[in-house]
Amino acid sequence: MVTAIVLIHAATDTIPETAQAIADIDGVSEVYSCAGDVDLVAVLRVSSHEQLADVIPGRIGKVSGVLDTVTHIAFRSYSSADTESAFDIGLDDD
Repeated sequence: MVTAIVLIHAATDTIPETAQAIADIDGVSEVYSCAGDVDLVAVLRVSSHEQLADVIPGRIGKVSGVLDTVTHIAFRSYSSADTESAFDIGLDDD
């Protein structure tokens, strides 16, 4: 599984519609509107790097209202849930 975080600059007057159109694309798991340097942040989860080329420039980049994208590919995930579950491996709740 390949996870990518896509930072999206969007036309201000179309942010809700742009966000929903992006969220409806296969491979996009979440879209957040946010304050700061970018307007939207999309989290993608696909099975291969080749799919990123299809989804990001091929689909997201063509959504009406998208002005620019910057993509970051994740190498590893860290979370407290991951850490807790690692210590439960092999333990049964008897």
